[in-house]
Amino acid sequence: MQIYSYLFHTLLALFLLGISALALVSGTPLHLEMLPWKGSTLAYALLASALFALITIFLALKGTARVLFFLWSLAVFVMMVRGFFLSSYYFDDPAMLKTALYLTGGSLLAILGAWFQLRRRSMRSQRAAMVR
Repeated sequence: MQIYSYLFHTLLALFLLGISALALVSGTPLHLEMLPWKGSTLAYALLASALFALITIFLALKGTARVLFFLWSLAVFVMMVRGFFLSSYYFDDPAMLKTALYLTGGSLLAILGAWFQLRRRSMRSQRAAMVR
């Protein structure tokens, strides 16, 4: 689960980095109705989010910011649920709904992976303290 969580968020961050960089370089405004930002603000928000995610993933892999990675995973899930299902966003066809459900479900599994890596680390710390 932990590897899945890292992989899911790395691919998401690279995707966000790619589309935001393309939008900023080309000057084309992004239209992602499920997100609260519009225009160039959206592109900069996605760029900042992608960079934050990549740094968080790197630090979590090193073992220094696992809590931050868990919080990032939780924030991604909340944004997906809010954007896809609790906003005025609508699905043109069933395939779009299916994709949103898969992405949101994948994000939920990634939260579980982030939780397990967080718990695994704290359990190791407790065992090490008991040995001393």
